Amino acid sequence: MVPLRQWARALKRETLTLYYAARDPRTPWYAKLLAAAVAAYALSPVDLIPDFIPVLGLLDDALLLPLGIWLALKCVPETVCAEARARAGEALERPQSRGAAWVIIALWTACAAALGAWLVKFL
Repeated sequence: MVPLRQWARALKRETLTLYYAARDPRTPWYAKLLAAAVAAYALSPVDLIPDFIPVLGLLDDALLLPLGIWLALKCVPETVCAEARARAGEALERPQSRGAAWVIIALWTACAAALGAWLVKFL
């Protein structure tokens, strides 16, 4: 069995592949629609089986999302899929800057503090 970390990395790569493929103009409309449906299901707070149900709640996400990604990628032309997979691989290999992450966190915190101060002033 594939270790969980490798499975998660492969799922991340395939999700990014689907993102790049859906943005390609050579991808058929129905593949783009299916990619949008998979993304909407992944981000939706409403699931077929609610997450608070032990085991089954998370199992539907663990099965349906990879299945949806696989199905959407099967609808994409092979050349587009290969190019998207290469782009996804390159994107995942880029070094990630922790410094940039802290700058972004600091900016969001400053914006939240400014908004909070503004709300306190007017309320």
